Amino acid sequence: MNKLKNDLFLKACLKQKTERTPVWVMRQAGRYLPEYRAVRAKADFLTMCKTPELACEVTVQPVDLIGVDAAIIFSDILVIPEAMGMELIMEEGRGPVFPEPVRDSASAAKLKKVDPFKELNYVMEALRQTKTALDGRVPLIGFTGSPWTLLTYMVEGKGSKTFSVIKNFIYNQPKLAHELLTEISVVASAYLSAQIESGADAVQIFDTWGGILSPRDYNEFSLPYIEMVIEGVKRKKHPVIVFSKGAHFALKKLSKSGADVVGLDWTMDIKKVRKEIGSRVALQGNLDPTLLYASPERIKEEVKAVLKAYGKGTGHVFNLGHGIHPDTDPENLKAMVNFVKTESVKYHK
Repeated sequence: MNKLKNDLFLKACLKQKTERTPVWVMRQAGRYLPEYRAVRAKADFLTMCKTPELACEVTVQPVDLIGVDAAIIFSDILVIPEAMGMELIMEEGRGPVFPEPVRDSASAAKLKKVDPFKELNYVMEALRQTKTALDGRVPLIGFTGSPWTLLTYMVEGKGSKTFSVIKNFIYNQPKLAHELLTEISVVASAYLSAQIESGADAVQIFDTWGGILSPRDYNEFSLPYIEMVIEGVKRKKHPVIVFSKGAHFALKKLSKSGADVVGLDWTMDIKKVRKEIGSRVALQGNLDPTLLYASPERIKEEVKAVLKAYGKGTGHVFNLGHGIHPDTDPENLKAMVNFVKTESVKYHK
């Protein structure tokens, strides 16, 4: 790894001693920043993802403007299904749409094998450019969606409230579901390995829809494939973070998945989780994103509450319990980051 001026995030991920708690937030390169919106006014979302110069620019923005301890590459989890041959449309106000979802063996057979240095090389180039632009100021995080979350989008064809299409699919075509999950896992681990080779200092697996499954289904359709992805990642001391939203029941198993860090959503008690799995992995989280609508005084109270709940010692990466909302005031995020930096020092003496 390159020599970093600020390696607090990596040290905390690996449970090494730090002088304070590091902080970054999910979706920090995004619409809440006027500077991001200025770039976005010139190009649509997918064009930004596929233009390394633009992806680099918005990735670095929160480091300069907010003062976070890590950058996360600007991209989207759905670049994988697109690379596998699916048409992806980002509709304003509706989100991602796959006009031809995977629903049977015929549509599954159309999926292609992926070489991340070919079909996804624009992400690798964005990482390389961002690494240069950051100049060792903070670590750079790469990411992928979990196989289960990617499959959910590929089968549903768009966002869902009931997830009835993917549930129907796994219950009535379980064999095909497992074949697809295996195929996606192979691509996802190759993709993360390529990101590390291109400059990522750590990687995160977003299992956004893990919590829509029952514990039994999670153990069948999500967890084994997260483990498969982690096992396939070529890395040295590069930490792997797993964030499985809503999967309270899976924390102990996730701590044995091979991940170095387990991300927590805002509905989880970080004190309780630390007692349960904190000896095995570092924890990331878990302020409610909507608390950033509150006054700076209230934000400070909540930051102190999360830090106190985690307690003394290393192994905590402060983050929100999900992505930052687009209508958040950047000044409130900046205040949160500064509070973490000052209030966390006493927990590391």
